[in-house]
Amino acid sequence: MEEAKSQSLEEDFEGQATHTGPKGVINDWRKFKLESEDSDSVPSSKKEILRQMSSPQSRDDKDSKEKFSRKMSIQEYELIHKDKEDENCLRKYRRQCMQDMHQKLSFGPRYGFVYELETGEQFLETIEKEQKITTIVVHIYEDGIKGCDVLNSSLTCLAAEYPMVKFCKIKASNTGAGDRFSSDVLPTLLVYKGGELISNFISVAEQFAEEFFAGDVESFLNEYGLLPEREMHALEQTDMEEDIE
Repeated sequence: MEEAKSQSLEEDFEGQATHTGPKGVINDWRKFKLESEDSDSVPSSKKEILRQMSSPQSRDDKDSKEKFSRKMSIQEYELIHKDKEDENCLRKYRRQCMQDMHQKLSFGPRYGFVYELETGEQFLETIEKEQKITTIVVHIYEDGIKGCDVLNSSLTCLAAEYPMVKFCKIKASNTGAGDRFSSDVLPTLLVYKGGELISNFISVAEQFAEEFFAGDVESFLNEYGLLPEREMHALEQTDMEEDIE
């Protein structure tokens, strides 16, 4: 059993790659492990093993490579699977990789609050000139209309949770089309992307209970696929999975 396990590990570590594929990830982890070790608490022999593992041998020296692969694979197996501290280090490495990935994927403009639009011209300019990848949620409201104040508060919370979405609000009387937005259809939510109206919800407060909160509005928008995944959701999910383990 041990021979089969060692042989499998030998096969995994043969060959070279730099930051690409499974072996590139393994080499990255080796370097991360070496850099994260406290130099005062790690024996010099163990640091030497980690240093060698982060700098594999040349392809050209076949005998040295085979000898190195067998020796290092066994030692690495013991380091990863027998030391609890290595398990914690691997978790930190995974979390760092997730953070790096989300940082790279979270491109485009960022907002984080609700914009107050003062005129119909400003409203049209926001829709037409914003980047095509940006989702724009516009709340058309009036003071004193039931549900408008609560919806404004809810959108303020969602704007902080979804900074890549542009949340706006404008009074119906300021749109230049007040006759189209009477009190009977308020509050109204309009959702745009790429200059096009993709969703239109009139009297949207009727979709909720008498008292509703940001979570209710979030769930409603998610039902129609109008919100992206929250940036930290995947990281939170990873942490939950690690806690279960």
